[in-house]
Amino acid sequence: MKIVIPGGTGQVGHVLARSFVAAGHEVVVLSRRAEVAPGWRVVVWDGATVGDWAREIDGAEVVVNLAGRSVDCRYTEENRRQILSSRVDSTRALGEAIARAAKPPRVWLQSSTATIYAHRYDAPNDEATGLFESREKDYRPDWSFSVGVAKAWEEAALAARAPATRKVLLRSAMIMSPDRGGIFDVLLKLVRLGLGGTAGSGRQYVSWIHDRDFVRAIFRLIEDESFEGPVNLAAPGPLSYAEFMRALRKAWGMPIGLPATRWMLEIGAFFMGSETELVLKSRRVVPGRLLEAGFAFDFPRWPETAADLCARRRSSLPPRSP
Repeated sequence: MKIVIPGGTGQVGHVLARSFVAAGHEVVVLSRRAEVAPGWRVVVWDGATVGDWAREIDGAEVVVNLAGRSVDCRYTEENRRQILSSRVDSTRALGEAIARAAKPPRVWLQSSTATIYAHRYDAPNDEATGLFESREKDYRPDWSFSVGVAKAWEEAALAARAPATRKVLLRSAMIMSPDRGGIFDVLLKLVRLGLGGTAGSGRQYVSWIHDRDFVRAIFRLIEDESFEGPVNLAAPGPLSYAEFMRALRKAWGMPIGLPATRWMLEIGAFFMGSETELVLKSRRVVPGRLLEAGFAFDFPRWPETAADLCARRRSSLPPRSP
């Protein structure tokens, strides 16, 4: 089948494109810049208006929309504008292309984020009972920006006129892959530098999903027509940041991990051009709908996941000089 991936030039897009190609499917990635890709075609689009790229949508069976500016930046007024517009405008343009298609895709998987849920410790967020507004004392009002972006992103997809196309909203947790440039790469770098200790209180929950389970879940969502609307893509075992980093240090063989207080994180985030929300917000998310449908995770627990990722990462490192 033909699968179109708008915004598929990043790490997650490459994980999916490789898997689709390996399964024998035709893959087209929509990108703002022309480039040569290993095994799939890249078609240029502007991510905002319907153009010649829309021909790729007509006749495709699946669309997986990943388009959106990275949130790993300082939340200046201009960056906030770009984060929101890059998601909403691209989703609206994609919706228009699907609405105009003579043969529209049968399923549209729309990227969203587990960050849409509330910062909380007391209970996990699933699709049916999850909260969107935090009641915790350490919640920071400026974190509401990310929640608002996630809601606007989903609303743009749901507003699209696509009666023949099933829409699934991918509320993804951190997708863990040993590939360079992803979130696991960042976390492992901290561990290797001896900085992978507790951040803030360490109580905040971390939700994640192994890249192979992520790909398996995507294939399931494509084929299983019972899935529509929001679906949490997260392993069933979220755990505290302190436990999460302890397991990663053990998997890599690093005996120490220096802790960082909140004020230290604020300084570090400023110089790294990032935001502390990415570390301090408690994301306690579970895959309610996938579990109810009988989806079996190959990597439900973080210690085993960390061990697998570290082993795969080590195998990809160049040999040490004699």
